[in-house]
Amino acid sequence: MSLTSFFTGAPAKFKVTFADADTRRTVTTKVNDREVDQFLFDAVDNVCGTVDIEVTGGKKLEHTGIKIELIGHIELLYDRANQFEFTSLVRELETPGILDGSKSYPFEFTAVEKQYESYEGINVRLRYFLRVTVMRNYSGKLVHEETFRVQVASEPPENNPPIKMEVGIEDCLHIEFEYNHSRYHLRDVVHGKIFFLLVRIKIKNMEVAIIRCAASRSRSGSS
Repeated sequence: MSLTSFFTGAPAKFKVTFADADTRRTVTTKVNDREVDQFLFDAVDNVCGTVDIEVTGGKKLEHTGIKIELIGHIELLYDRANQFEFTSLVRELETPGILDGSKSYPFEFTAVEKQYESYEGINVRLRYFLRVTVMRNYSGKLVHEETFRVQVASEPPENNPPIKMEVGIEDCLHIEFEYNHSRYHLRDVVHGKIFFLLVRIKIKNMEVAIIRCAASRSRSGSS
């Protein structure tokens, strides 16, 4: 399987192909209310491939340089003007000149620090992407972006002790929570116990919820 993408805006078409597209895993994610397949990279993987640029209409395209960037950034969806780039690497593909027909450019980003996982939340988006830019003097630059996913996998902890927490109201209510582990995989089942050590008030109901936050995942109990 080989996933590529095209940018069809005049006066050029872009095609980005990853070097190991036939063997690399993909994940399905929702972008702008539609599902798309994106390549999945580990934190230590190199990002390599080729960029094909085809000038449309049988014309020539004069440019002041072509570059590709690997960018990782965090975007607050409720404030699009507030963005933070934590990774930004640039490779020059060609010096100023003229494009005629089609041309292929290899690119390679090695030893890239990808410390965060890709994330699509309600309020926050963490995204990695390649940005190809054809710079021009007067007609405006041509830009194409190719998003990929990053998964930061870690080894299971050698020591994963249980957690105990105590909550309550002085002299009225004393509850103890016990979880079988302090760290969990996303597919783990959370087991635990709740002990009512002191109850001197009427309890109408009680529930335990697992809450996922934008910055971290936490466990909480409420009564």
